[in-house]
Amino acid sequence: MAGLTLVIGGARSGKSRYALDEAHQGERVLFVATAQAFDDEMHARIERHQQERLPHWTTLEAPLKVAEAVAGRLPGHDTVVIDCLTLLATNVLLTLPEDCTQADSDAAILAEIESLLAVQAASSARWLIVSNEVGLGVVPAFKLGRLFQDSLGRANQRVARAADSVVLMVAGLPWRLKPA
Repeated sequence: MAGLTLVIGGARSGKSRYALDEAHQGERVLFVATAQAFDDEMHARIERHQQERLPHWTTLEAPLKVAEAVAGRLPGHDTVVIDCLTLLATNVLLTLPEDCTQADSDAAILAEIESLLAVQAASSARWLIVSNEVGLGVVPAFKLGRLFQDSLGRANQRVARAADSVVLMVAGLPWRLKPA
């Protein structure tokens, strides 16, 4: 069961639910949450997601440096769920100076992704990585949005290339893209 699955889709497409259902096949699950509660609405979202996880799973909250955090907790787990790259990319982008360029954004986010993929490649666990597909929407009107959209799109492409399987979620339904 080892390997890497990218679960990608739009907002409220069923990505997290799919990843949780798949993770139930594992006995010792490490759930890695990248969200940060900057407001009440996000705090409520996080609480809802926490209630969806099985109580015997290990939850690791890692908004940044996820690879480093996971590497230290990986032994003893047969399944790793990263939920999600979208928020991880947001967290990385928010650490950069306001005048950062697309190259700066790409480099910072892809460095985080490469570190994560290195830990995954050295692991015998099954990995499920959740991310939003941001390439189907309009180009944002503001710089930070464009930096985010482009960098996350590149990060998703990198994870998809490394993945053994890619599942696109649409209206709660999985569409297997890889293997074809």
